[in-house]
Amino acid sequence: MSSQLFQETHSSINQIGIQLLQYLHEIRQARINEGDETKSLQSLEDDINKALTALKEQKYQVAVIAAMKAGKSTFLNAIIGADVLASETAACTICRTDVKHIPVNQNPRLLEYREGKTQPVVLFEGKAEEIQQEIQDKFLKRTREIRETGNPDNTTRFEIEHPIEAINSLSSLSGFTLVDTPGPNEWESATFNTVALKQTALEALRTCNAILFVLNYASYKDNAVSDLFKDIVENRKEVLAGNTGKIYFILNKVDQKTEKDREINDVIEDLRQELSNFGFPNPIIYPASSRQGLLAKLITQGKATESQIKDFKKFFSSRYATEDEEGNQIIPAPRKIASQALIDSGIPKIQETVIQTITQNSGWNLLRDVLASIEKSAKAIEDSLNTQISGWEMGIEELKGKIEEYRRTSEIAKGKVENVKKSVEQQKKLLVQGFNQNVTIFASEAKEIIQNEIDGYASSRKKKSEKQISSSHLILSQATVKKEFDWVDFAEKIGINLLELIPSAKAFTKVAKTIFKTRSSLQDKFRESMPEVSNISIHNSDPHIIRVNSKQEAQKISSTINDFCSPHIQSWWLDTQDKLVREGTQIREALVLKIQEDIQQISNEISQYLGQSLEVKLNINEIQFPKFEFKGIDAKIQHQQEVVKRTRKEDKTESRCCKSDNVYKVDVPYEDKLDFYEIDLRQTISQIQQKIDEQVSRNQHLLERVIEDQISKDFRNAEQQISDYIKSFQNEFDFLLKERESKQEEADKIREILNLQKEILIKYLSQLKDIKESLNRWKPM
Repeated sequence: MSSQLFQETHSSINQIGIQLLQYLHEIRQARINEGDETKSLQSLEDDINKALTALKEQKYQVAVIAAMKAGKSTFLNAIIGADVLASETAACTICRTDVKHIPVNQNPRLLEYREGKTQPVVLFEGKAEEIQQEIQDKFLKRTREIRETGNPDNTTRFEIEHPIEAINSLSSLSGFTLVDTPGPNEWESATFNTVALKQTALEALRTCNAILFVLNYASYKDNAVSDLFKDIVENRKEVLAGNTGKIYFILNKVDQKTEKDREINDVIEDLRQELSNFGFPNPIIYPASSRQGLLAKLITQGKATESQIKDFKKFFSSRYATEDEEGNQIIPAPRKIASQALIDSGIPKIQETVIQTITQNSGWNLLRDVLASIEKSAKAIEDSLNTQISGWEMGIEELKGKIEEYRRTSEIAKGKVENVKKSVEQQKKLLVQGFNQNVTIFASEAKEIIQNEIDGYASSRKKKSEKQISSSHLILSQATVKKEFDWVDFAEKIGINLLELIPSAKAFTKVAKTIFKTRSSLQDKFRESMPEVSNISIHNSDPHIIRVNSKQEAQKISSTINDFCSPHIQSWWLDTQDKLVREGTQIREALVLKIQEDIQQISNEISQYLGQSLEVKLNINEIQFPKFEFKGIDAKIQHQQEVVKRTRKEDKTESRCCKSDNVYKVDVPYEDKLDFYEIDLRQTISQIQQKIDEQVSRNQHLLERVIEDQISKDFRNAEQQISDYIKSFQNEFDFLLKERESKQEEADKIREILNLQKEILIKYLSQLKDIKESLNRWKPM
């Protein structure tokens, strides 16, 4: 489905929805004047309004993911068509930043969201043509502050409300958002944190409509990029195969190519092979020169500053130079070549592809669901009119008998609904049990592996010590104690500082046991960061006791263990979490389908009974679960977390949306009482295992709330639909009987009015049918 066709269909559905609302309003007003409360018609009006609101406000998210220095901010600016996102040598995207599209006549704003706060802080607001540099300066200043101060305000994300040039002409995509994902947490660590990017990538795969990985032309084979892709692909080949159409790789900065470098097409083929080797099936790759695209777009729009025009001349204009007969080089003015330079940058092609991906998949699903919801309401109006017409054509005593019989039939139907509810409750309990078992498996495996790593390191120390003793026959003397040192307190500090084990519980569901792996050993980590530790003697023949001479050495040991354990455990949790969310969603969808089928059967029985009783053809009352109302597990858990964070601020341990992989540090005071410092690795193991257990317990409680809430809500949705259906006919009968008893002499006139209303409705139903047939011709494969 092209963006133009999507726009046209979107407008057609919106238009007929508005027309139906007006039509329904007129019918309601006439009945209100006759004394009818019109509760059922009001419900239909609410349903149409809800569908039209979803049509207008549906969110479409495109996540952009990159390692450092890939040019991600410049790429995003090129799509936006404004230089609003800062780019500097240090990592700028320290928290998720959503660039939310707004109409061109609306003032842009820069917002900061903080943990525990319902309203954002407005950092800046002003006219679009005046504030590009101001937004960038404010944004850059604020990100530097957060990085330098350790985020004391608990900033969770930024939001920039700004027109996105790529979709300015598509009002149907007004809910479009670019998600600028956080890279390495520069304010916490000088090392590159691929675990943070892994978490971002996995969440994007689950929740976003398209994912763009931006790679640097000059360094797409870096170890950090390789590690990220290995982590994403591991045990997810089937998932990636199912998401091939929404994953794109942008080979950025191709303008850096020199004459001696390989051709871009050759580089793309090499990258394609690399990605295929990682496990990405049929990777889709686009070359891009984001800086060229941004400058060219600004020039074509007449928005480029003098310095931006100078940059364009300096770096790109010469590519479009020509020579006269004498060999003199002629360089055209930037405005004359900007349009071609924009095309050559690759940005327009990427924009077109991403928009088409959205409209063909998520967009099509939205149109289908909104259309189905409006059509259901229209058919319900038709059933109401047919019921009224039939009721005026039969004798009043016969009508009373049928109404009484309907009451008995509806009570039987309600009993059947209760039976479905009991079955759902049983399924819910089993589901929660299965999820909890898998979280427990994660905890036991993680604790076992960490213990094996630390025990293994201690064992290696013992072997080395025995080798040294046998070769040198030296007897190590015990250190002289000069002061007392509370090593238990210090070991606790090491344990507390060790890790953020489960950064933010997102969701859980029944999955097979996962075998966790480490990419290196703790022993290797010590060799790399503290080779001198291997020369430290073993005290009292206990390799689990490490004795050092200074607090700095002890803290470095703590940091080394922390740097090894924390990313590994977090990465294992991300793998567990990802499986649980994915398979949990599948189980939930299957359960919803079962609920839908069971309630639909009860609804069909009512329709069939009424049709036969009234001798009129009634429509099937479709029990619907439109995707625009079907919130995913990620969204629900995020909401639960926000509620908990706002109401329970005394917790010392934090899990920030910035996806920190460190526990919130609590300084534990201690007294230096010895001339040495002692670390007991057994106590360190105990502290880690305790932290895992605490986090697992917290996550299991959150899990139970989410699962129970979601499944209960799913059932209530279906229950409400059939309840409304039953009540609608009861209301129709009550109003009809009242009218028959008071206006029998006006029967012919009333039937005439009802038939005229039906004729108008039939035209709307015909239009809905045409739109549906057209939409189905563009159904995604």
